[in-house]
Amino acid sequence: MSGLKFIAGAVLTVSLAFPAAGALALDAKGGGVTATAPYGGKPGVISVYDGSDDGDSGKAEYYRQTTAGTKRTLWNHSGYKTRATSADGSKIIKFQACDDNDWAPDDCSGWKAP
Repeated sequence: MSGLKFIAGAVLTVSLAFPAAGALALDAKGGGVTATAPYGGKPGVISVYDGSDDGDSGKAEYYRQTTAGTKRTLWNHSGYKTRATSADGSKIIKFQACDDNDWAPDDCSGWKAP
């Protein structure tokens, strides 16, 4: 019985020390823009931070679990050193960050999956 208690205690300790991988935030960087998902510990929230002082907007393009065939875009039009966040919804399954470039291709990261 003491062996079973030891194993149960070890499992509890490991689960507290290493939370589920889905809860860990992942960043994608495109140009001076950073997208983070999940954001604020919520798997259905994504953020986009504009760290580029170029006068252009930043965006995060992403897909949600319940609408996997629909690409969504979260824009940050507020300018340099600001962050925009999405509403909470189903889990973000894939995303990328893009620094919008007027009259030129956007600077986008590769796609990431949290």
